[in-house]
Amino acid sequence: MLNTRERLALALVALLVAVPAFATTTHRTAAGSHTRRGHKSAVTYRAKTKGHKLHGQQVIDSNRVTQIQSALIREHYMSGEASGQWDSTTQAAMQKYQSDQGWQTKLLPDSRAIKKLGLGPDYSNAINAKESSFAPPPSAATIPGEQTAGFASAAGVNR
Repeated sequence: MLNTRERLALALVALLVAVPAFATTTHRTAAGSHTRRGHKSAVTYRAKTKGHKLHGQQVIDSNRVTQIQSALIREHYMSGEASGQWDSTTQAAMQKYQSDQGWQTKLLPDSRAIKKLGLGPDYSNAINAKESSFAPPPSAATIPGEQTAGFASAAGVNR
């Protein structure tokens, strides 16, 4: 006769043997299994499905392209006039500019390149920008000794 421990061990072994038999990873539909045909990307497939909406910026505004082209002309990466068209010449100039800076060279401009070209965000109309000074802080030599001592004692630094 089996004691309680032996029964429990036997039940555990039976369970471990039975579980893989019921665990399956193959799911089939009524029409059979699905196979991937061709090498279409998921993006291509989603773009063709009904009701799919593209998100994010798809093209660069022509006014912004004109600004970028003017900056690239100023930096001698392009020549001629700014056309406002994101054409192959503009793309090549931007790629060359980004490559010379040691940045990625994908077709869309890198945010660092936009900032370095002087086309970064303008914060002059920000709520707190009107009364603020963007001057560097004063040197440590101009801070009165009492104030410095107060900072040191508050920080627990012995002088």
